[in-house]
Amino acid sequence: MHAMQYEITLPADYDMGIIRERVATRGHLLDAFPGLGLKAYLVREREDGSPVNQYAPFYLWATPEGMNSFLWGPGFQGIVNDFGRPVVQHWTGVSYEEGPAAASTPRTATRRRTPLGEGVPPGEAVADAVARHAREARRDGVVASALAVDPRHWELLAFTLWADVDGVGDADGAGAEAPADEGERFRVLHLSAPGRDGLGAGRRRW
Repeated sequence: MHAMQYEITLPADYDMGIIRERVATRGHLLDAFPGLGLKAYLVREREDGSPVNQYAPFYLWATPEGMNSFLWGPGFQGIVNDFGRPVVQHWTGVSYEEGPAAASTPRTATRRRTPLGEGVPPGEAVADAVARHAREARRDGVVASALAVDPRHWELLAFTLWADVDGVGDADGAGAEAPADEGERFRVLHLSAPGRDGLGAGRRRW
């Protein structure tokens, strides 16, 4: 499993309805994309309390071939044509868990980055993080959660999809009321998940 994300930061007065329309009309195009585990079409908006207007899709790839096919193909080229070429961040996946709300449609998402401390053996740090991640994924409102590592910067990334239940998100999914320590919060406009059922295999290999 590979995690991938790019962030397109937009002007403060940008009409985010343009992004919502883009996702509404094009989001389904990856609903059956080969090699894709899931793609969460994420936004955060200043009117919701975010410091920026941003379109920030997040991907979990079941195969590197699928990721490469997307990046070198017309899907990503459409992003380049419309917004310029963004930096594509990517991480090695080490854990994927379905949560208690797995059957729900995710309305919000959180992204938390944590540096791996100096002097701690990487294997031990990642093993501890995987065990902690398995416990955290059992919390109420979790649809699914992934843990990944960037070995260039020695950073852990926890990405969680939340259902609009038990106080997680408001009535239209805009609130993203996840626990305060969960990091950056986003609204989920659409979820493409053709290979979601197979993502847990990456965790078992760890």
